[in-house]
This record gives sequence, structure tokens and C-alpha cells, in this order.
Amino acid sequence: MADAILDLQQELRLQGLWAQHAPSAERLASSLPFSVDTLSYDQWLQWTFIPRMVAIIEHGAELPSSFSIAPMGEEAFAYLGRGRFALIEILQRIDRLASKLG
Repeated sequence: MADAILDLQQELRLQGLWAQHAPSAERLASSLPFSVDTLSYDQWLQWTFIPRMVAIIEHGAELPSSFSIAPMGEEAFAYLGRGRFALIEILQRIDRLASKLG
């Protein structure tokens, strides 16, 4: 899983979607799935999902038994055209790993 998370970080950077500055604490505090009311999907991945997954991995905690982040990525990254395919493949891999490891 750690490799997949690193791949996601790298691909977000390659696509120019990696932000230098975090959103405000208020925007990060959303309780809605994927923080859809306050963040773009790439922001949610960078500032919420990736840090949570890194913390779980570093602490040897149990991964969630399953989640589905790829379908949201398919919608959110549609504007990237063919550039979205690498991102979607990584998100699908993370979903599969969560199902196997969780």
C-alpha cells in the first residue's frame, strides 16, 4: 500500500495537481465524503486521504476493510482527458489493496 500511496503522490505532481499550500483549517474540517463542499478531489487526496493513509501505515494500524476512491476520481479527473488514466489506475490499485489488506 505504501508504494501505491507514493505513486499517487508522484502522479498528482506530474499532473500539476500538487499544491504548495494547504487549504484553510475550515475547508479541511468538512464532514462530507471527500470534502466535496470545500475541497477539490485532488486537494482531498493530498491533504486528507494521503496523510491519513501514511499515518495508518507508519503506525502499523489496520487499514479500512474497503473503500472506493477510484469512481470519484473518474468523475473528478475527467477534465484531464487521457492524462487521467494513470491517476485512475493508481486509485483502482489502492481500492484493490484495501480490499485485500483490510
